[in-house]
Amino acid sequence: MPLINSVVRWVTTRRSDEIQYYRRYPLEIQNETLFNLIQSAKDTVWGKAHNFESITSLKEFQENNPLQDYNDIKPYVDRLREGERDVLWPGETKWFAKSSGTTSDKSKFIPVTREALENCHLQGPKDVFMQYIHTHPETKLLKGKVLTLGGSHRINNFSNNSYYGDLSAIMLENVPFWSDLFRTPTTEIALIEEFEEKIEKIIETALEENVTGFAGVPSWYLVLLKKVLETTGKKNLLEVWPNLEVFAHGGVNFEPYREQFRNLIPSTQMHYLETYNASEGFFGIQDNEHQNDMLLMLDYGIFYEFIPMSEFGKENPTVLGLEEVELDENYALVISTSAGLWRYIIGDTIKFTCKYPFKIKVTGRTKHFINAFGEEVIIDNAENAMNVACQHTGAIVNEYTAGPIFMGENQRGAHQWIIEFDVPPKDLDHFTSILDNTLKTLNSDYEAKRHKNLTLEMPHVVNAPKGTFYNWMKQRGKIGGQNKIPRLANNRQYLDELMNMLPDKR
Repeated sequence: MPLINSVVRWVTTRRSDEIQYYRRYPLEIQNETLFNLIQSAKDTVWGKAHNFESITSLKEFQENNPLQDYNDIKPYVDRLREGERDVLWPGETKWFAKSSGTTSDKSKFIPVTREALENCHLQGPKDVFMQYIHTHPETKLLKGKVLTLGGSHRINNFSNNSYYGDLSAIMLENVPFWSDLFRTPTTEIALIEEFEEKIEKIIETALEENVTGFAGVPSWYLVLLKKVLETTGKKNLLEVWPNLEVFAHGGVNFEPYREQFRNLIPSTQMHYLETYNASEGFFGIQDNEHQNDMLLMLDYGIFYEFIPMSEFGKENPTVLGLEEVELDENYALVISTSAGLWRYIIGDTIKFTCKYPFKIKVTGRTKHFINAFGEEVIIDNAENAMNVACQHTGAIVNEYTAGPIFMGENQRGAHQWIIEFDVPPKDLDHFTSILDNTLKTLNSDYEAKRHKNLTLEMPHVVNAPKGTFYNWMKQRGKIGGQNKIPRLANNRQYLDELMNMLPDKR
């Protein structure tokens, strides 16, 4: 183990120096990435159809490659799944990440090439822990194991025996053999498809391990960790795993869950690191624990473009390069990658908090907002308002979702919030008032629509029993892995499904 520690520390220092290069030459790195991608794919079906051979500038690349969403690339993905080679990227694509996002209930199969796995999806987690080890030289992380709570996959029935499943499961199947030294549970247990069975097996095997870290989606970890305490009868997780020191989390905003984790792990020495990873790629790493933004990762074989949200949805929207972005503006993220995704709109929105180095925050989804009355409430507004309401009332939120109440004969417009509290506020009306007032301060459009209750009246907050959201996600077949609770919607689909599950169907 001392030899392994020495090698790891040498590698982390070297990689940290490489990442420092981002600070000096981000635009050069991105330009090189773009033309490496174009050169690699020039002889593919896509490359030939879009004149990759003759492209010499970003402008030419944009002119020859229209913006894409999943419906646009689906015919190419279908060809890949049938075993055709050299379609979007050179060679054969064997792995497909089954999208568990909330944009659509239909399954999406995102191609995951060997290059994307090695240079992006697997490099990201390495960089997270390398960065942590580099900034915490006293760490004992490597003396224990990181508990990972991934998804599952199965072989599909196409002729080339390609595989599909949660990205986390694909990664587990492709990590180096030596990673078992630092990870629990075994791959066999981690890939159990039934989430509740997987949790039971993890608890059976991991309680005796020296678990020093976690990596995964916070919402599903809460389910696991509360079950650990229920099984062991312990008061907190430090009584189970006393050497816990880091949780690398991603997939959802951590703020609604932060207080619950503080209660579960009552230690000032516990570190929380945010990551931005998706089926389409690994994009960001929190490189400073004292700032809640993330370094945009520039050398993972991903070229980035950005659509201002004021332009999003237009027939020919303005699309910006990295050098053109402004701070604190909302952008839809567009990527071109070594997985063969070309100018692909992934559905996330981000804003820049810093340039040189370029740092970002995830603000929401392009299709997850409430704008039924012109109020344009986005997830970033909702998360911040919820956080303020909790701080002022002592409440702790487990899960929530919100959407519109449409105007009727005897009903003004309003927003309905279904909230499952871990610790409910003593006065729900006071909580609602703070939520409402904070949204007004964060969003002038919402404030205007709330003026004198003319368009929108006070939010309707429903206090849902514990377990409501878990049971709802289970009913939808979206338990575990990278599945996420949809926070906002511009219709009542999610609200009505949840309301029908409540005991009194309020």
